[in-house]
Amino acid sequence: MKKVVLCILEVTMILFLLSACGENAPQSGMESKKVATAAESPPVRATGMSKPSITEIEVPEDFVLIKGGTFNMGSPDSEAWRGDDETEHLVTVSDFYMSIYEVTQKEYQEVMGNNPSTLSGENLPVENITWFDAIAYCNARSEAEGGLTPVYTIDGQNVSWNRDANGYRLPTEAEWEYACRAGTTTPFNTETSISAEEANYYGHYPYEIENNYFSQANLETKPGRYRQTTIGVGSFQPNGWGLYDMHGNVREWCWDYYGAYNTESQTDPTGPTSGSLRVNRGGGWNDFAKHLRSAYRSSTPANNSSYNLGLRLVLGKTTAAGKVTDTAHAAKKESSGGKILIAYFSWSGNTRGIARKIQKTTGADIFEIELVTPYSSDYNTVLDQAQRDQHKQARPKLANHVKEMGQYDTIMLGYPNWWASIPMPVGSFLEEYDFVGKTILPFCSHGGGRFGQSLTAIAKLVPDATLGDGLSVHYSGGADLPDEISAWLHRNGIMKQ
Repeated sequence: MKKVVLCILEVTMILFLLSACGENAPQSGMESKKVATAAESPPVRATGMSKPSITEIEVPEDFVLIKGGTFNMGSPDSEAWRGDDETEHLVTVSDFYMSIYEVTQKEYQEVMGNNPSTLSGENLPVENITWFDAIAYCNARSEAEGGLTPVYTIDGQNVSWNRDANGYRLPTEAEWEYACRAGTTTPFNTETSISAEEANYYGHYPYEIENNYFSQANLETKPGRYRQTTIGVGSFQPNGWGLYDMHGNVREWCWDYYGAYNTESQTDPTGPTSGSLRVNRGGGWNDFAKHLRSAYRSSTPANNSSYNLGLRLVLGKTTAAGKVTDTAHAAKKESSGGKILIAYFSWSGNTRGIARKIQKTTGADIFEIELVTPYSSDYNTVLDQAQRDQHKQARPKLANHVKEMGQYDTIMLGYPNWWASIPMPVGSFLEEYDFVGKTILPFCSHGGGRFGQSLTAIAKLVPDATLGDGLSVHYSGGADLPDEISAWLHRNGIMKQ
């Protein structure tokens, strides 16, 4: 890779700045107000400018210097589809270098000697990597390129970040959002409702489609193309600071554990010091626009991977010195005998059919999640009911309950992908019982979006459960469904192949 020598600048210097459902049911501007900040101008590209330095490093030409500043992290109460975990608060970040592109499969293969991606192409972003894979890649690339000190020390599930080291690393969640926004305060860095011609996502579902599904006259952006795959990095216009694909294509791992924000004013925050989930940002090729928002927080167990989850690199030491040591935790309970429960919610019957096939294969106990007041049997009506309940994160009352949940170690949890997430009755189910130390194996029926952001929704509700590998089935599945179920059970150690 061609490089130029560039110096890390003293933080206090003034720089000269250069000019992206199932069950036949719900799936279904250039001026903005800004926080006063030094980062309202574009970042400095690595073009060989010579400045007084504290450490001289080689910076690839496809990295830019993101000039630090202060911004409102999170989203205002008025932002449509905001989450309760997006509380707005003031954050200051220091200067850092960031790659303008997501890491490609070619780059990953050259360093790691393998390509784990499910969608193959040299210039496509690497995906299907765990958080630990991303950490290992950062260290390996630092070592491969010379002159860089690896940033991370890995001790089993525990990882320490040496902030004095100058090698490649993952962005913090604050750095990622700051860079994505590029001085904007709107839901997307395009300052408008992002279109499928501006990002790679499930373009049939632009921002606020949920309230305008049948009459789209009020939509700022109309439904567009759904490519159903990743595309080459840098295929769209960059944001105001020269960064490509900050919205869509693949979600991007961040350093931080997922947890509630510290809403006091923060400088260079690094997130909670322990947890079971790691943050990833930006949304992917199969996500709805609402999950591409600059403030949206996706979370995934560090050992899990996905076909729409990759990484983007940051380079260089931070102004905050010292070591950040994070400790993984996952509460454990004594095994109750390895019993399995298949629990599912179904509307049209697709998920019910899948659940029964799983039950026939495994012989596990089976339980259907039912409501005191069922959703309408009319398709158009249930579309509205589902998005209404999801928008307010309702917890509809359940008509039946599991007896002695404590006897089960593994819960196979089935549901239709409704509006790119879980139906709210599944939320009611997850909040009713203690899942600490249990394993949840999700399976869903979908109309094209696979899991959407449903796995994140589950993980946030039961962070102390182990989330296993999932099975997504297009509607009711086809002739290959029995083989798909067997392979899924094998991947999760339930059955021998």
